[in-house]
Amino acid sequence: MKFGLSLFTTDDSARPDEAAAAVEHHGFDSFWVSEHSHIPLATEFPMGADIPREYKSMLDPFISLTVAATATRTIRLGTAICLITQRDPVNTAKSVATLDLLSAGRVELGIGAGWNEAELISHRTDPATRFRLMRERVETMQALWTQDIAEYRGRLVQLERSWQWPKPVQKPHPPVLVAGGGPNVLKRVVDYGSGWMPSVVPADIPAMRGRVTPIADLDELVPKLFHLAEAAGKPRPTVVITGIGLDADVFKRLSRLGVDRMILRLPARPMPEVLAAITAHVAAVKAVGGSLNGVD
Repeated sequence: MKFGLSLFTTDDSARPDEAAAAVEHHGFDSFWVSEHSHIPLATEFPMGADIPREYKSMLDPFISLTVAATATRTIRLGTAICLITQRDPVNTAKSVATLDLLSAGRVELGIGAGWNEAELISHRTDPATRFRLMRERVETMQALWTQDIAEYRGRLVQLERSWQWPKPVQKPHPPVLVAGGGPNVLKRVVDYGSGWMPSVVPADIPAMRGRVTPIADLDELVPKLFHLAEAAGKPRPTVVITGIGLDADVFKRLSRLGVDRMILRLPARPMPEVLAAITAHVAAVKAVGGSLNGVD
């Protein structure tokens, strides 16, 4: 199992280039950033009465990852997650392909449909149809990445016959990791994703059902995902875990299930605090018997 680190890059956190360089230096496999375009005051925040400032001040993910790409050479660069339901698919396809080109093929595209209905509505997205919209926008992007003359006809997305270059370096395109914990997420992964990116929690949280996945549920869901992919004649999807902290029991369970990567969180704080957190994560990986790139 590989390990990556994620950071809410903001206007007062560590810079993405400095953080990513430190993540690579310490042997981690990947560096991930998140996305919220803005937070409307009408937001109903599911995790508390107050909305943390970092949710309100995130940097653009693709600009952040481009800066990170210039400061690194080997680590994967990912979104955890990109809110594709709030983005134009043609422009986003261009951004992803450009980043993949400039980073020499290191992009991982984690995507989600979004939980903040007020934010979605600001982007003229109907929350009731956001999952269909996510699929159609991803399929539009995949057409642009893989076809010299791309065309797409969906219920919500229409793309006339079009040219778009550059194409991504990775073939057929960068991995698309579908986030989510709802009842249909595994089908979404098999239908148009390369992998599943659940946000995992130690125990059931009734208020967050459908958004997060209790770790015990992975015992059923991960084998089910692999079975669905095999039945559909699709390659085995990757499984990338976010959210939960690392300890010996978590490591043992995820390793047994065949999880490919675990993403650990960094604080949205200045660089000294980020460096301290990286050091702590290195120690945690070693303590459970995990390994980092070039580090036993």
